[in-house]
Amino acid sequence: MKKIKTVDAVGHVLCHDITQIIKGERAGARYQKGHVVTEVDIQPLLDLGKDHLYIYDLQEGMLHEDEAAEILYEACAGESVTMKPTPVSEGKIEIVARMDGLLKVNRPKLQQVNALGDLIVATRHNNTVVKKGEKLAGTRITPLVISKEKMNRVIALAGDEPLLQIKPLHPFKVGVITTGNEVYYKRIKDTFTPVIKEKLATYGLSVDLHQVVPDDVDEIKRAIANGLESGMELIVCTGGMSVDPDDLTPTAIKASGADLLTYGVPVLPGSMLLIGYMDGKIPILGLPGCVMYADATAFDLLLPRILAKDSIATEEMAALGHGGLCLKCQVCTFPRCGFGR
Repeated sequence: MKKIKTVDAVGHVLCHDITQIIKGERAGARYQKGHVVTEVDIQPLLDLGKDHLYIYDLQEGMLHEDEAAEILYEACAGESVTMKPTPVSEGKIEIVARMDGLLKVNRPKLQQVNALGDLIVATRHNNTVVKKGEKLAGTRITPLVISKEKMNRVIALAGDEPLLQIKPLHPFKVGVITTGNEVYYKRIKDTFTPVIKEKLATYGLSVDLHQVVPDDVDEIKRAIANGLESGMELIVCTGGMSVDPDDLTPTAIKASGADLLTYGVPVLPGSMLLIGYMDGKIPILGLPGCVMYADATAFDLLLPRILAKDSIATEEMAALGHGGLCLKCQVCTFPRCGFGR
């Protein structure tokens, strides 16, 4: 770019947007990149505090902010993420979801890219459920020009996979197994299953098979086996998840042949959550009683990832402790709060 006096700029082409902010009226580009300055523009530009302007005079090895913004966009979002980029404005592009699903953010790569300097990528939280058309991230090149070498480093850091991905949520057939003598013998009403139905409905799912069994390991095992034989792709067991001697659901899930990913997570409420997998692919969950009455629990944090068939590593369970304390606000705003973040 070449810097010239504004009074001498007539006939020259702007190489950057010029922003005008008037409180309560406008906040955006008054003059856009590519605008040919006319005599009429001189006084308004001076009123904006622009005694000098930058016109195109790029040096070898440098990129204009808008060209670099498009490169940054490509490094962030592939076809699985975005409908199309928003128009480039002042070196900025926003990334918009192409479909519903679970947003996955490669946090190590994101940090490395932002550490390069002269550019930024600001995203929504990792593992957020998003809808088609929602904003996922904003990107910006901060100077008016940036080196090609730095943008090549961005491309290298992104590698074969962009920083952002969306995993679709799968339409699982869900089986619910309600355990407990008090419910089985109709001493009390089952108030747990309606809660599960409501939470599943949020994701367009329903309960395809419901079984009520007593506190008996063999009965619970048979119910799990029946669920699998009936084609259930996700099995949810409710009740009997504490460490009391007569709470047998964890024992039954393990005895059914499921491999346990975790029994207990550092999240409150929901610390006694169990996650297991049958044959490495069919998730079996054991839900503690708090899911029945708490607005948000460990179940709400992990269910979207299970529905997205997202790989959950054992070490990730320990990391849930950071942000894993629900404040039980009088008015619950989950998931638009810090719980699980």
